[in-house]
Amino acid sequence: MSGKNSFNCKKCLYISKTDMNLFFDEAGICTGCQNAEFAKNKVNWDLRLEMLKKLFNENKNPDSKYDVLIGVSGGKDSYFQTHLCKNVLGLNPLLVTYYGNNYTKDGEYNLRRMKSVFNCDHIIFKPPTETLVKLNVLGFYLQGDMNWHNHCGIYTYPIQQAIKHNIKIIFWGEHGYMDRSGMFSYDDFVEFTKKNRKEHDLRGFDWYDFTDDVLEKKGKGHLKMGLGKKDLEWAIYPEDQEIFDKGVRGIYASNYVYWDGNENARISKKLYGWKEYSKEFQRTYRKISNLDDMHENGAHDYLKFIKFGYGRGTDHSTKDIRLGYMSRAKGIEMVKKYDHVRPTIDLKRWFEYTGISEDKFNICADRFRDPRVWFIKNNKWYKKNSWGGESNFGETYLDKKLQEKYVR
Repeated sequence: MSGKNSFNCKKCLYISKTDMNLFFDEAGICTGCQNAEFAKNKVNWDLRLEMLKKLFNENKNPDSKYDVLIGVSGGKDSYFQTHLCKNVLGLNPLLVTYYGNNYTKDGEYNLRRMKSVFNCDHIIFKPPTETLVKLNVLGFYLQGDMNWHNHCGIYTYPIQQAIKHNIKIIFWGEHGYMDRSGMFSYDDFVEFTKKNRKEHDLRGFDWYDFTDDVLEKKGKGHLKMGLGKKDLEWAIYPEDQEIFDKGVRGIYASNYVYWDGNENARISKKLYGWKEYSKEFQRTYRKISNLDDMHENGAHDYLKFIKFGYGRGTDHSTKDIRLGYMSRAKGIEMVKKYDHVRPTIDLKRWFEYTGISEDKFNICADRFRDPRVWFIKNNKWYKKNSWGGESNFGETYLDKKLQEKYVR
């Protein structure tokens, strides 16, 4: 199923030429869907749970108060992971949160509730707001991802705390690329790695790429924000020897329990009073995801659409199609309804938060358009392989004079 022209998976909604490395069988089914079918029909999940119990028993550290560390945002999956460790397996977890400063009201409620409903120690780390605003701006200019600091904090600060508290196991949720694209098999029992953190979770960047010294060396001195190593200590990944000496491992819950976000939300609501989003998102129908950052489902996801031509309408529908909650036809309706929407409310809020103007946003965002997805006709952007047929998705901002004025 290779060739120059892109096409869609015959089962889900993902396109062949995208930011993920998707491969297809002779029937045109992507590796992500193949993996989902394998998880549903080929894995003995009762046996996997026994394997998880054995793994924890073999990795208990008598020198630590805690049996496991869980990086939590207060979301449905955080609740489920803590429920599994604390109330199913009988472990004593340490909960650790990297707090990125833009929680929704419902997300804040859920996060604060965790300590009491699970009776666990809970560390919440909040970098200075000024630092987070600067990282929002730099993330946007450097890679079209203003939430890079969240990815970095989530996949760095818990490792620092595991070393500090002599905890051998960090318990992540699902492996994102295994779940979405079938990067690994469930039989691989893939674990967290330093390489995966930087190349995938952090998009190839690391903390030093945001410091004045490195920006200057790379010819981007005009972007300097006054950040140095002392400002980003929470973002510095521990040395290999520290990790080896402490025996720290990061394992994924989705290798040991059947991973279903909808079911995780149901359990969290029923047993612990967890709340879904009380309002409406402009770019997705789903109210159970990404409540820890008010910009994630809006401005951040809109940038994803600008870059790769799809967003959470596609992502969330694909998840629900694979899990059996939604038909492909209904999923296509969701993509047509949500993927292209410009989240005016959320963008306005983010512009005020960062001080970036709407014009500057439009002009800089255009630099990240993927040519495999987008083409220009009559000074308007058109998307290849569009579900709605050939329709334009806004004016282009690639004029050289504009780019020189705003981007340098």
